[in-house]
Amino acid sequence: MEGIITFLKDTGVYKFFTVDAGWKNLVMIAIACVLCYLAIGKKFEPLLLLPIAIGMLLTNLPGADIFHEELFVGGHVHWEMFGDPNSTIGLLDVLYLGVKLGIYPCLIFIGVGAMTDFGPLLANPKSLILGAAAQIGIFATYAGAVAMGFTGAEAGSIGIIGGADGPTAIFVTSKLAPHLLGPIAVAAYSYMALVPVIQPPIMKLLTTKKERQIVMSGLRPVSKLQKILFPIVVTIFVALLVPSAAPLVGCLMFGNLLKECGVCERLCKTVQNELMNIVTVFLGLSVGATATAATFLSLNTIKIIVMGVVAFGIATASGVLIAKLMNVFLPEGKKINPLIGSAGVSAVPMAARVSQKVGQKENPSNFLLMHAMGPNVAGVIGSAIAAGVLLALH
Repeated sequence: MEGIITFLKDTGVYKFFTVDAGWKNLVMIAIACVLCYLAIGKKFEPLLLLPIAIGMLLTNLPGADIFHEELFVGGHVHWEMFGDPNSTIGLLDVLYLGVKLGIYPCLIFIGVGAMTDFGPLLANPKSLILGAAAQIGIFATYAGAVAMGFTGAEAGSIGIIGGADGPTAIFVTSKLAPHLLGPIAVAAYSYMALVPVIQPPIMKLLTTKKERQIVMSGLRPVSKLQKILFPIVVTIFVALLVPSAAPLVGCLMFGNLLKECGVCERLCKTVQNELMNIVTVFLGLSVGATATAATFLSLNTIKIIVMGVVAFGIATASGVLIAKLMNVFLPEGKKINPLIGSAGVSAVPMAARVSQKVGQKENPSNFLLMHAMGPNVAGVIGSAIAAGVLLALH
């Protein structure tokens, strides 16, 4: 009988009623189930949102002992506890080291680079300005977060959501404010999935029907030599200008060089598929594990969700408005359709597709996709540089 009682006391059901604030764990489990539904039922960024949801579910099951926040208290890895035989080390504790040490986001950037074509950016260098303009959302939100009482490091982590780049948001947050990693990751990937919902109203509000109907001429061809030199030159330039951005930009450009050089086809396919898939699983599970009831269920989480969408909205608006400003100085026949400015965020290629879709509604014969890809891939570089700036500031 005593053994049965001991067994019952060791169950998660018993601990729900005996652990302090056990109801919060139930709430987090419910949230995890909602995220599973959004990933599977609504297909909202399922490749990462589903692992995040499962990581969140596992970490909030009482007694599972799969993740221990005390190993990472104060934003540092307490290595002495990992070597202590009296310390309990869970699976997600080990996997989280890849996030904490900045390994997973950089590996994902190698895969992103291998799947990215910088040809549209090279064919129309002006689109680099639009990619840079979208980063205004990051720094505007950073200033707003500081004004709301967040520390500079926390504000930087919140602001980076405006770049609509999940790996970059995770990389910055893991360095500056690891205690906010759960809510920031969920916000970043949720808004990436909601690009087709959030962007069109902003784009239509800030443009006239005539502007949305602007037809852009075809892009010039880009030589293979230019595509090979581009990642090398960008890596050197960015590393010298913002050294703290070198890990992200360097990995992004390395992946792109594997794609463009033409002599590493096997490596290119590996980083595009096997490497990306494995790292995505580990990244999602370990990030979800940080969304414990104690850290996620707070007023700060609500603020982060709200400021995240504000950051994303400002980034979208900034790209559109800068495109309109550029048109003031461009001659007829060379004007830019302002809709492509919204693609300056890093959600590749979803943001470019939104520009194409909105443009074709106004002019069915207009094809903006390749033009929008220029600002889109520029936004990937821009968000990585912005991340480097924020890391350098703190």
